[in-house]
Amino acid sequence: MILRSSPASPFGRKCKISASVLGLIDKIEVTKTDTVDPNGPIAKENPLGKIPALILDDGMCIFDSRVICEYLDTAAGGGKLFPTGDARWPALTLQALSDGMLDAGVLQVYEKRFRPEEKRHADWVARQKAKVDRALAHLEAHTPATGASPHIGDISLACALGYLDFRFEGIWRESHPNLVAWLDRFAEAVPAYGETTPSD
Repeated sequence: MILRSSPASPFGRKCKISASVLGLIDKIEVTKTDTVDPNGPIAKENPLGKIPALILDDGMCIFDSRVICEYLDTAAGGGKLFPTGDARWPALTLQALSDGMLDAGVLQVYEKRFRPEEKRHADWVARQKAKVDRALAHLEAHTPATGASPHIGDISLACALGYLDFRFEGIWRESHPNLVAWLDRFAEAVPAYGETTPSD
């Protein structure tokens, strides 16, 4: 299989950590992919032209990170990253909250990267930041209890916090000690977290 991603992509990181936890990383070729080129392979394989995208052995392309991670979980026998029964919903909700934090963080970065300064909308950026701040406050007060084996919500949260470290200088750490301790425990339990540290 081929995973089209980039070293800086938090959603690609989520897929790589998931594959590692599931013991599938050796079956995946990770390729650095340019999403800006309208004629690049990702534009042909994923109509949205977005990463990550997973190319299966039969040529089928699946996306986005949520779908890829669930596919990998199924390929590994199922029920490992995606719990069954009552435990499923908290895991999926934590994934949704963490992915939402990532979306809001990425939008703040893109506003500065792709818009000239005179066209940037400060109120809109502040709205995205507020989403991240509310999510962090909620998670600080209701910090997840990560078990012996991380589920998809744990992996998603680790990638969201890692992105805040990478793109926002880790400012979140100053007022969220419970989350800092949680991430330290996750990083110690999941070596793939350190192995997938993002870079430009």
